[in-house]
Amino acid sequence: MMSSLVISLLLPPEQIQGHLSKMLFVHVPSIYLAYVAFGVTLVGSAAYLATKNLKWDRLAGASGEVGVFFTGLAILLGMTWAKPTWGVWWTWDARLVLTAVMFFVYLSYVALRRAIPDRVMRARRAGVFGVLAIVQIPLVHFSVIWWRTLHQPPSLTRPGPIQMDGPYVAALLVAVMAFTLLYVVLINRRIELSKIEAAIEDAFLTTDTAVAGAAVSAPRFDRLEDDDV
Repeated sequence: MMSSLVISLLLPPEQIQGHLSKMLFVHVPSIYLAYVAFGVTLVGSAAYLATKNLKWDRLAGASGEVGVFFTGLAILLGMTWAKPTWGVWWTWDARLVLTAVMFFVYLSYVALRRAIPDRVMRARRAGVFGVLAIVQIPLVHFSVIWWRTLHQPPSLTRPGPIQMDGPYVAALLVAVMAFTLLYVVLINRRIELSKIEAAIEDAFLTTDTAVAGAAVSAPRFDRLEDDDV
């Protein structure tokens, strides 16, 4: 993110939107990383369902959480960009609505993983969810092509010549690479954390813990009878 900030400060302002257009260097990499993260969730989910190896489930879960973060960041930045450009924070544009739907779908994926304590059952159900949820990505990405929307079409992946100056293209590619490295770091950290969480769960299950009320003994009525005598 710091590299995107440095790049945006070095580039001249855009002719129409001025310095506001420099949000491009965070907004676009954020949604790109969301696509990548949810794609990795698909791969990890499918691999777990095929192999039953929990390392794939950890990868899918970690990538899903990171993807939710980047999707939320893209929505927040998009709203901030929309206010001075369109005059409103939010409009029921196809790209905006479908991105919000994708955010809540994968937020439900994360919630599902938190709601199931059994590790195997959680991995199996999350795996099916992670495979089916991938349909969100083509809907979001191609929405600006399939429907008439306020949101501009893709800048680099559209058919025909690139509608962007060379310095902006180079800066955007550098920002995407920097965000990709950030994604790799976050994924590695989250997988390490999930391994620690699994070790704590195993330690808790194998440790003999005292049952509540075990120190309380039942009353002895023979002593009461002796006292009465």
